[in-house]
Amino acid sequence: MKNAIPLFLSALFIAFLPACKKSQPTGQQPQTEVIKLTYANFPPASTFPCVQMERWKEEVEKRTKGQVEIQTFPGGTLLEAKDMMDGIINNQADIGCLCMAYQPGRFLLTNATSLPLKIPNSKVGSRVLWELYNNYKPESFSQVKVLTMFTTAPSNIMSKKAIRTLKDIQGLDLRASGGAAQILKAWGANQVGMPMSATPEALQKGVVQGLFSSVEVMKDFNYAEMCKYVTMTDTVIYPFAVVMNQKKWDALPDSVKQVMDELALEQAVWTGEYMDQHARDALEWSKKTYQVEVIELTPQQKEEWNKLLAPIMNEWIAQAEEKALPAKEIVQNLQTLIQNHSQ
Repeated sequence: MKNAIPLFLSALFIAFLPACKKSQPTGQQPQTEVIKLTYANFPPASTFPCVQMERWKEEVEKRTKGQVEIQTFPGGTLLEAKDMMDGIINNQADIGCLCMAYQPGRFLLTNATSLPLKIPNSKVGSRVLWELYNNYKPESFSQVKVLTMFTTAPSNIMSKKAIRTLKDIQGLDLRASGGAAQILKAWGANQVGMPMSATPEALQKGVVQGLFSSVEVMKDFNYAEMCKYVTMTDTVIYPFAVVMNQKKWDALPDSVKQVMDELALEQAVWTGEYMDQHARDALEWSKKTYQVEVIELTPQQKEEWNKLLAPIMNEWIAQAEEKALPAKEIVQNLQTLIQNHSQ
């Protein structure tokens, strides 16, 4: 009997060990599995769409306390610009950033922000675009979850030769896309469509003599080395969207969805403010580093240039009405939003 009691106690202790290992200490929460997501972007890492991507990634990871980890892929390493929307729908990446100006027919409603509406800056443009999307929820985004939207700063002409008058721009080959392309045509230039990433080589080879875009690219793509003149037209913006694969969104915990939803407008405003400052800084850098000349149009010239853009609005309204969109209402809504956010 003396040996039987210790043996019994030993067996009881061994049987109790697994139960001890499985139990959680008092007050300790069970560990949740980390959600890993991929985020594709098409321009180089230093450009503003990728800067906003990294900021969004950091905010999501911080606000979910590490529950979400996001791997970013700038520079078209996962999806190229024109493949972005379909790539997200087909789950080639979980999240993607796309420029709607590259597919004007597909994103007809949101590309209305590219009309000559005198959007003064990226912050206003980004808020207007986000509200426009939420007001109409266009069919073109029905297969994805839209996480945020934002715009570039207004477009200006960057060129190898000085453009001081409408006569100077006639027949000039300039890179542009979307609504900006229509504006160049109205002014008499030859619009050449290509991704921004292909433009440096086109400038070097003389395929184009300049481009029509927001001026931050003077620094981001070092266009200031080749384009010694910037003609300030402040005419049109390029709209962007960040979208997520719908099934991946549906599978997220509600707490993570809440974090991303709460970031949507905040991210649009943050990106607009960053973009506006970055454009100003890039212009000053271009003048200081490469002695770029900034050409300002007189009020009379601006009126002359703007008069040529009136048919663009009418063409968009006709095209939108063919697609059964309330085109005139949309334009009126945009004008009201621009006025409200510009105050």
